[in-house]
Amino acid sequence: MPQAGAYPEKVIRLVVPFPPGGAIDIMGRLTAQKLSEALGTQVIVDNRSGAGGAIGTDNVARAAPDGYTLLVSSTSPMSINPHINKVPYDPVASFVAIALIASSPQMIVVPPSLPVKNVKDFIAMANARPGAMSFASSGVGTIIHVTAEMFSQRAGIKMLHVPYKGAAPAVVDTVAGHVTLLTAAYSSVAPQVRAGRLRALAVTSLKRMELEPGVPTVSESGLPGFESIQWWAVSGPAGLPTPVIDRLNTELNRVVGTDDMRRRLAADGAEPGGGTPAALAAFIRKDYEKWGAVIRAVRMKAE
Repeated sequence: MPQAGAYPEKVIRLVVPFPPGGAIDIMGRLTAQKLSEALGTQVIVDNRSGAGGAIGTDNVARAAPDGYTLLVSSTSPMSINPHINKVPYDPVASFVAIALIASSPQMIVVPPSLPVKNVKDFIAMANARPGAMSFASSGVGTIIHVTAEMFSQRAGIKMLHVPYKGAAPAVVDTVAGHVTLLTAAYSSVAPQVRAGRLRALAVTSLKRMELEPGVPTVSESGLPGFESIQWWAVSGPAGLPTPVIDRLNTELNRVVGTDDMRRRLAADGAEPGGGTPAALAAFIRKDYEKWGAVIRAVRMKAE
């Protein structure tokens, strides 16, 4: 095991359990770059995609707990996928939490052709026209999917789920009016909202976004306490020595606190993370339990 004074002595592998190009990969590469500078050693991104993030996540769970294999953990493989599919790791027991990188709400949008201005209008229309409403997602078990299911459940409405292979085609079909609602990352829909091709009804955080102060939260729109947050963090395999955890946590807190990192995150509607490993561990456990309850309630299964 590495000693606190000696660590790190070689290249650190930061596993991103999804393909290049997505939000988690962007977060991973940004973190790797900044962490390399902070630690004075190379941190390389290793994309290990497949099975909804389970392959790369399990790769880290099985790695030696020496601080040289780390994971960009996130909502889907840690909080959602384990409730839908059989995964080879325990999202809580197989890992140690190190530091939160960032978190971001989603935005609920509809095509402008739909005659609704807010969440209450949408719910009223869904109740008045049973079976007429549909929602797009980037696939079964994604944060987009489970957020819309939670919205339906809390609102007491029924919507048809239309899954797509990724967020981009889901956005395209929502713009075209082929589906009536989409919940997606702010960065995925903001350009279309600004151009008037989508109408924003609400954001899924408990407080309004600084970038979109005129868009209310779902919570203040008649569904109190409604919250869906996508998050990205750095975790390691269980058994990681405390001095290594503390060193990484200190440097990651420093990284997410820099003006450059804050500017880059803010541009995508994300808030910088930070905080203690204990706080992150409690947050992940709570998120895991919350999405488990939603998935059980709607009887969601793998397709």
